[in-house]
Amino acid sequence: QVQLVESGGGSVQVGGSLRLSCAASGRTFSRYAMGWFRQAPGKEREFVAAIGPNGGSIAYADSVKGRFLISRDNAGNTVYLQTNSLIPEDTAVYYCAASYGGTWHLEAVQYAYWGQGTQVTVSS
Repeated sequence: QVQLVESGGGSVQVGGSLRLSCAASGRTFSRYAMGWFRQAPGKEREFVAAIGPNGGSIAYADSVKGRFLISRDNAGNTVYLQTNSLIPEDTAVYYCAASYGGTWHLEAVQYAYWGQGTQVTVSS
């Protein structure tokens, strides 16, 4: 089992950047694929990015490709989401999620563990 705590959200202007962090508890973090999802008011939760257990496999949603960068530090039990060139459409609560096993997933239902979320607000 793993517990996740996100941090790093905030309010920025268009074009700004934020680095989101997700700290995981437990000694088996390196066995989990990790994902970032987001949910805007009135919308469904959507996939943002994911990374395999050893960091060798990565995926991004088309809407963030080229602007966001996912990475992980297995020694520090942390996964990061560097968000750049932010636009108002990126405004949402961002969640990290963990899935035990060797590959990442696009579907939220495949992730058993979730953090509480961190708010990102982008203003024009």
